[in-house]
Amino acid sequence: MQIPAQRLDQITNRFAELEARMASGTLEGEEFVQASRDYAELEPVAKIASEVKAMREEIEGLEEMLADPEMKAMAEEELEQLRGALPEKERALAVALLPRDAADSKPAMLEIRAGTGGDEAALFAGDLYRMYERFAAEQGWKVEPVSMNASEVGGFKEIIANVTGSGVFAKLKFESGVHRVQRVPETESGGRIHTSAATVAVLPEPDEVDVQIDQNDLKIDTYRASGAGGQHVNTTDSAVRITHLPSGLVVTCQDERSQQKNRVKAMQVLRARLYESMREEAEGEEAAARKAMVGSGDRSERIRTYNFPQGRVTDHRIGLTLHKLEEVLAGPGLGELVDALTSEDEAKRLVAMSE
Repeated sequence: MQIPAQRLDQITNRFAELEARMASGTLEGEEFVQASRDYAELEPVAKIASEVKAMREEIEGLEEMLADPEMKAMAEEELEQLRGALPEKERALAVALLPRDAADSKPAMLEIRAGTGGDEAALFAGDLYRMYERFAAEQGWKVEPVSMNASEVGGFKEIIANVTGSGVFAKLKFESGVHRVQRVPETESGGRIHTSAATVAVLPEPDEVDVQIDQNDLKIDTYRASGAGGQHVNTTDSAVRITHLPSGLVVTCQDERSQQKNRVKAMQVLRARLYESMREEAEGEEAAARKAMVGSGDRSERIRTYNFPQGRVTDHRIGLTLHKLEEVLAGPGLGELVDALTSEDEAKRLVAMSE
């Protein structure tokens, strides 16, 4: 996708202007903060735009040299290299110019729930959580459980965690949906393969200023927390249930012994769910189009199958199969899937933008 020369000039001129303003020392307060933010966002785009301009100018110069018999051979060789490299550089610029999801840079709330399959589904939910933990560690992110409901056989009936770091939502947003596992459970004496599932939801976590919650819209109940087998975790009413009356959303948290800590965590989850709802409502058709790119993100949509007997993972949205199940569950292999999903999304958005 070729970017017009006029657009390249606009980018490089705007960046030069920002650079001069930042160096002037005259910016203060909010004006300086905004200019710094604009500079940081535009810098990588301007760098690629400058490289594209330089490559195009060099090609023009070499094409003029073709008329010189003494320089023709050298010019042809260099032209071949530059013409081969330019399309990739121009595509990188087109991708950098694609409209960004405002939530891409935000931390995320990761929710995993056991689906069909009973105990085996809960064990699989635990496997998925550990996969994301390992992937997060590789990225330098921090994962902090917010709420969990452990299964008696291991794994989780449900677990919610906060993932913080650089570009968390951008990398994890395509993980939402139904993850299916095919394997022989340890309790299966006949060696039959069982199919189980777990649902994953990845929600961008907003700042408090993104979502204003009126305390009068909340119904807050407290009750005694209980653990597996009905054993009381403590003898005080530390568990918290928050109902957001206008939307009907209900969030519970009982992991902490402190009622106040449970309330803070429950509000964190509620804010993320309300923010996602607001995003979908505000974006309307644009949100529908974005979700159609690499899958809806709907929790009812089967997006990936983890087949243990064959050691493979298949992402059904892009038709990609990796025969490296252990590597995916260990974290590094998940990066390959994430990159492929991101590339597919970028490719489809580039096509849509050029139509």
